[in-house]
Order: sequence, then C-alpha cells, then structure tokens
Amino acid sequence: MYNEIILAGFGGQGVLLIGKLLTYAGMNAGLEVTWMPAYGPEMRGGTCNCTVVLSDRQVGSPISRSPHAAIVLNLQSIDKFEPAIRPGGIMVMNTSLINRPAHRTDITVVPVPANQIAQEAGTAKAANMVALGAYIGASGIVDLQRVKDILAETFAGRQKVVAINQTALDRGFELGQAASAVVAR
Repeated sequence: MYNEIILAGFGGQGVLLIGKLLTYAGMNAGLEVTWMPAYGPEMRGGTCNCTVVLSDRQVGSPISRSPHAAIVLNLQSIDKFEPAIRPGGIMVMNTSLINRPAHRTDITVVPVPANQIAQEAGTAKAANMVALGAYIGASGIVDLQRVKDILAETFAGRQKVVAINQTALDRGFELGQAASAVVAR
C-alpha cells in the first residue's frame, strides 16, 4: 500500500491539522508516513496545503506530483489540484465553498457540504473534520477510531471541542462510505 494525499484550502480552515491527524493515524497503525506543509505568508486567508504519504514500505519522498487523492476545501484548491489526481483516485470537495462541479470523470468525487454539516454539528470550524471523515469513509485508508483517539489526545481537556469534531468526523465518514458504495455498484 502506498498513498499520496493532498489536503488543501485557505489558511484558517485547519488543513494542516487534518493532515497531521491523518499522518499520526497512519503512524499509529504501523505505516511509514510523511507530512509536508506548504503555505503562503498570510496567516489566514492565504493558500495552504499539505501532502501526506502513507505506506507499508519506506517513503522515498514527501513530494507528490500525482496524488492518489485530494481533499479540497475551497475553489482555488480544486482548480489547482483536481487535474493532478491520478486516474482512479479520490477527490473530496467542499461544496459549501466550491460552486462548480468536478471536471474529472475518471476519479471518485465525494461532494460534501462540509461547512453546513459542521455548523449542524456545533461549529463551522469543524468543516475540515467533515472532509477528513468523508475521505476516510470513501478510502478506508485508516481506521476512523484511530483518528478520533488522536483528536482526543490533541485537544485533551477540551471535551466540547473533541465531541463536536468527532461528530463532524462521523458525519463525513457516513457520506464518504455512501459515495464509495455508489461507485462500487
């Protein structure tokens, strides 16, 4: 198993956080991992992405020119990364902020109204968790419970934050599983 995933959005959306959660979940599962962030000089509102590689063998490079998957949280990110995804790959797109359909027909597209679902879970700030849950549900790349456990460790002592984010992960996971079931038919 060898998977390269791009996670992208704008600063403040929690892109780097969900990349770290995915990386730690892979590491806790005994996989070889890399996490490489890339962001502009702006703190919030600028572009931000990270590359995560999860593998059962040694990882030669953290750089990906043709990822197996992408989680895109805004319009600039889908415009930049959709063309790069390998045929047969997965793209989770946040339809709350992306106002166009995917152009690719050779990848599995998982449209998720992440901001709306996050708001229903308790805060729009959890949109990143909805998208991560959708990716895990569609791909089965790591066990969702591992991600939840790492989230609880990361936000130890902040039970309300943990609960909201775990609910957001669950809601996204359900959507991701439903999308992959449709493709499997």
